[in-house]
Amino acid sequence: MNPISIKYEELDMRLANKICAITGAGKGIGRAAAELFAAAGARVFILEFDERTGLETQSAIRRDGHQAIFIKCDVSDNASVQAAFARIAAESDALHVLYNNASVYLNGKDGLITDIEPEIWNRVLSINLNSIYHCCRYAIPMMKNSGGGSIINTASSAGVIGIPRCDAYTATKGATVALTRSLASEYGRYGIRTNCIAPAAIATDMIKESNPDGDDFDSATFINLRTPLRRWGTPKEVAQLALFLASNDSSYLNGAIIAADGGITINGDLAYPDIESVKELA
Repeated sequence: MNPISIKYEELDMRLANKICAITGAGKGIGRAAAELFAAAGARVFILEFDERTGLETQSAIRRDGHQAIFIKCDVSDNASVQAAFARIAAESDALHVLYNNASVYLNGKDGLITDIEPEIWNRVLSINLNSIYHCCRYAIPMMKNSGGGSIINTASSAGVIGIPRCDAYTATKGATVALTRSLASEYGRYGIRTNCIAPAAIATDMIKESNPDGDDFDSATFINLRTPLRRWGTPKEVAQLALFLASNDSSYLNGAIIAADGGITINGDLAYPDIESVKELA
């Protein structure tokens, strides 16, 4: 079956009775994962700063007859995260999955390290990297008490290859890769698996903003030049990978860094493509 065509109602209940927390679940990949996990039987906690999108995701999942609870949460703030996980503990007696999905790219502000203002650097690190620290700090003890679980971190192609002109974002994603491996080494003994998804070229609102070329971004040329599959990925495709990592189907995966990128990270230099030669080949 083509994975793009899988419908939620066709899923088995591979996450039945699992308690899952997903950050940044109001839109994009996070929302797709929240809907997919819930359809697979999980009780999903939507940790989202944007109240409108968080409530929309909650409503959509509940309309389909599944379980979801929205918790307004600033993942960059330790007190907010602590309160969110206290709420999860009050609502449930366990936690089995933590999906650290929330990320931000600040277009026009992130860039060369010599040009980034300190407040921008700190903001990107606080959302993309510190959030993982905050969430793991409170989720891991709950997972230990639950007999184990799965942590899924979100990196990027920027975390495994060099991508220019987004140095704060790149720093956080490289650190996410390294932290994933450390967590996997430390907590595997408790039955807690930690793995990482590194997406690229996924059709979300962030894709144009996160491209170093900004307003000059030529999406058709990018796909033809950089993506061997010659198409964009979808949030649902990444969510399906997250579902696999959340479930017992991936029970022997620990410390894996999985590129969900159509082949971009094996396909050469992303810095300054020869656009004219590619157009001639198209």
